[in-house]
Amino acid sequence: MSQAFLSRLPLSRYEIDRDHLAREDPRLLDRLWRDTTTRVLPIFNGSALLAADGSLALLRPDAIERGHTSVYLGRSMSTTSPEPVGTPILTVELQDAGHFAEANWGNLRSIATQLSDRDAGLFTEALAILNWHSSHLFSPRTGEPTVVEKAGWVRRDVASTLEVFPRTDPAIIVGITDNDDRLLLGSNALWESNRYSLLAGFVEPGESLESAVQREILEESGVPVVDPVYLGSQPWPFPASLMLGFTASVAPGFTGSGTPDGTEILDLRWFSRDELAASLNDIRLPGHSSIARAIIEHWYGQPIDEQP
Repeated sequence: MSQAFLSRLPLSRYEIDRDHLAREDPRLLDRLWRDTTTRVLPIFNGSALLAADGSLALLRPDAIERGHTSVYLGRSMSTTSPEPVGTPILTVELQDAGHFAEANWGNLRSIATQLSDRDAGLFTEALAILNWHSSHLFSPRTGEPTVVEKAGWVRRDVASTLEVFPRTDPAIIVGITDNDDRLLLGSNALWESNRYSLLAGFVEPGESLESAVQREILEESGVPVVDPVYLGSQPWPFPASLMLGFTASVAPGFTGSGTPDGTEILDLRWFSRDELAASLNDIRLPGHSSIARAIIEHWYGQPIDEQP
């Protein structure tokens, strides 16, 4: 994995010690909520509370209600943030934000590139773990309610004592090039018609990443590919994915342009660098916070600043 490529992935940044051993203390959350040096990141409807300067607003525990679900994110390792190194940080999901009626809230997709390394990592971690909590209120085995344990990193089935751990869904995303080094972009059925991005898909059970690359691309575009090469990864907590970036080449002997599957992908287009530059007023590329944008710019050879 290239460090230059990794530096282009906003949600892969972090300055947090997740402090996993501390989670074993069953009284950790109670103690941290009483500790005035603790700071809390509020999340409401998938957005984070923002300070006046656009950074994350980290509150004292006595400035916010504990709520039903809080999680210990770890300790700040940042030397440039207002909070001292070692500050413990919690996150809490608010059911109501009426007492923050005049506050500013930020969506991770929109503000990721403006956040510091620490804040980008905090927001990504908080959103991912809270999304997991919201979908595991009941045991997948018995249907009984689950309770939060280990500082928010485990839920336990109250009937069977089964421990349910957070899960992440791996998904591959691929920059596909042909013999002329043109890049393949597709338009998804869920997007506006002029938005184009890389092809991607979830890894199936019992499948290697490389096999997933070849299967997904063939299914969505009819284009056989070879030589998948791993570039890097980025968490994508919308709601629970880990995007694994690859490049791949069109298989030798294939001469078609591909056929969209008509279900997920409605249109396919091949772009040279000059053709992509000439199309920027007509098409929309993925946002700067996405690994798709990073892979496209990796192929392009420089940032594409014209596109939001």
